[in-house]
Amino acid sequence: MVMMQGRSIHTRGGVITEIDPDFCAIRLRLPAGILPVEKMTGIVEIAKKYGCKEVHLTTRQTMEIPHVDPSRLEEIVKDLEANGTPLGSEHEEVVNIIACPGTAQCKYANIETFGLAKKIDERVFGKETPIRVRISISGCPNACTSPVLNEIGVVGRIRPVRVAGMCTGCGTCAEYCREKAITIKNGISELIPERCVQCGICVQSCPFDLLKSEYRHYLITVGGRRGRHPAQGRELVCVEREEDVVEVIDRIVYWIYRTAWSGRHLADQLDDIDFEAFRKKIREEFSAGT
Repeated sequence: MVMMQGRSIHTRGGVITEIDPDFCAIRLRLPAGILPVEKMTGIVEIAKKYGCKEVHLTTRQTMEIPHVDPSRLEEIVKDLEANGTPLGSEHEEVVNIIACPGTAQCKYANIETFGLAKKIDERVFGKETPIRVRISISGCPNACTSPVLNEIGVVGRIRPVRVAGMCTGCGTCAEYCREKAITIKNGISELIPERCVQCGICVQSCPFDLLKSEYRHYLITVGGRRGRHPAQGRELVCVEREEDVVEVIDRIVYWIYRTAWSGRHLADQLDDIDFEAFRKKIREEFSAGT
């Protein structure tokens, strides 16, 4: 029998028993939902080979091949591996990493997301933990991928700063700011820091290029939850380098593995597993400011 990461293929999270227990759905590993067209063609052929006339696009930017005969699991997993679209995860482990299009496509994005998602995937995907761990990346505070509602969230942000003595007071930045965090006083723009979400739209909107980014960074949150009782994750740390994002997330996953209890959402046990002490330790090593 095929064994993966020390576990029988029949118990891997990417194998999901359907309502009819004579069949299972096969979930794929597709970080950020990126799928080259040749691999998409391969999935089509594999689905046909195993008698499936359709696939399912999941909320976590991956695919499922439904109605697979469990006796053919070893065959289909081998075919998926050969296609470069291996078995995914769904149980108590790190599941498919999701990401918005980031700077590759979106004019609002502050960070590149697809490459980051792949790096995170390579480091932590499929690691066994006491609870299911979802990771979501958003290129800006618009948060299209709901990062704060995931166990681990990453948001790209920009802190704006005005070029002193040059502002014309045209008011374009104030007009574009959705948070009403900019006012025009005495002919110059003035930021209201407590209202600013560091989205960077004002920087892009300035017609004279007089608003700059003081620093571009990644905000990492922990303990978010979707579902019937949603909860926002807590801010853990801000870092400036992509490699630090990957390292911090690896530390979070290990911390969850060592301290979290099964049967409870992470959001419900953050205080019990001393999140504040963990946050202090991470900030001492990685913090780039707030």
